[in-house]
Amino acid sequence: MNAAETIDKINCSSGHIRQLKQKVPPSSLHTVYLATIVTLCITVTSGVCSKALSLSHPIFIEENSKEEKIAYVTPLQQEAVNRHNFIDRISKKYPAKNISYPTQGVAHIKQTRYINQRPVKINIIEVDTSANHKLNLKPQTAGEKLNSRAQIRNIAQKNNAIAAVNAGYFKPSSGVPLGALVIDKEVLTGPIYDRVGMGIINENGKTRFVMDKVYMTITIKSNKSTLKAHNINQPRMLSTYTIIYTPKWGTMSPMAPKYGKVAAVVDGKITAMSANQIAIPKNGFVISAPAKILDNLAKERNISYDVKINESFKDANHIIGAGPYLVKNGEIFVDVNAQKFSSITGKNPRSAIGFNEKNELVIVTIDGREETSVGVTLTQLAYIMKGLGCTYAMNFDGGGSSVMYVNGTITNSPAQNGGIPISNAFVVFEEESENFET
Repeated sequence: MNAAETIDKINCSSGHIRQLKQKVPPSSLHTVYLATIVTLCITVTSGVCSKALSLSHPIFIEENSKEEKIAYVTPLQQEAVNRHNFIDRISKKYPAKNISYPTQGVAHIKQTRYINQRPVKINIIEVDTSANHKLNLKPQTAGEKLNSRAQIRNIAQKNNAIAAVNAGYFKPSSGVPLGALVIDKEVLTGPIYDRVGMGIINENGKTRFVMDKVYMTITIKSNKSTLKAHNINQPRMLSTYTIIYTPKWGTMSPMAPKYGKVAAVVDGKITAMSANQIAIPKNGFVISAPAKILDNLAKERNISYDVKINESFKDANHIIGAGPYLVKNGEIFVDVNAQKFSSITGKNPRSAIGFNEKNELVIVTIDGREETSVGVTLTQLAYIMKGLGCTYAMNFDGGGSSVMYVNGTITNSPAQNGGIPISNAFVVFEEESENFET
């Protein structure tokens, strides 16, 4: 007999104590009595009926003992309550709006607002992972290599996504993400300009979020020396920078910097060096740096690198960098100049992500540059995210990149049919959790 509780029988004789039998592990098999009202609700989500047990102040009394009271609610029962509460919260938050539920714990809302008497079309996805333990959230790249781009439909379908939105910035010419990107604790790219990022932390069967500026300390070590690297898998900012390129970058390294070289490292030693380009070894990495640094390193052994991320993200399974901030600590906070975003002001199509104190996620796209939806400024977007209850929120890539996908359909109106090919997306999908205790 497995540990998954299922409702076998509810005897609802009016005026009598209801007997609730459950399947539980043999070690804890027991019969409990529900001494208050039990309501069995039927929830319809995308044509699928599911039972949601709503308990109003439950008091469980052990058989043969009227004195001892226990309040035992299984994780599955609590999830059913959370699911019912999620639907109730969404229906109250968005009255008379176009609401659908792509799956349990996920709501999609379409609405039109008027800002300064001009229309703005908004698509909203709300996610409550406590209402569905199968929900998984993470950034995903367009392809196996970072220099890939694809339309969001392709990225979503490749990951069996229920919902997806374009995410971080990228270099249009190559598709390489610009900013921090960590997937399944693998550091794919480092941050730029100390921009903000969002971390997804999965622990003990629960999901929580964190938002902060992303800092990485990258160190190259050998048997004789330790030196600082400035970034990983990012375009070069200065010729004096030392940058690491992994096989995720692509098959070839970028060109060596002026007065610099690129060196391939395999099994802890430099195996090849060039003043031009070099192949990135599948079982190693490439260091791009000033020539003097690599000439000295070539004489050393046990070469490796280490990446440490700032404390806010130390437990993060995934990190997606973007920016600027929109909401911080519950207040409007749009730090455009500090994070070098002065070029993206004005009314434009927008994408954003945020969360509230209960770790309920809010994802938004806003159409723009058309008569039926003029777009919004970053400050207007910040007020929208705060109004949706976000205590933290940040801007995603926008303009022509803004696109949302829900259950096989592009739900907004990007300028290009299906949206332009993008480098990465934030996806919502279902996957059985190994850490969920039934």
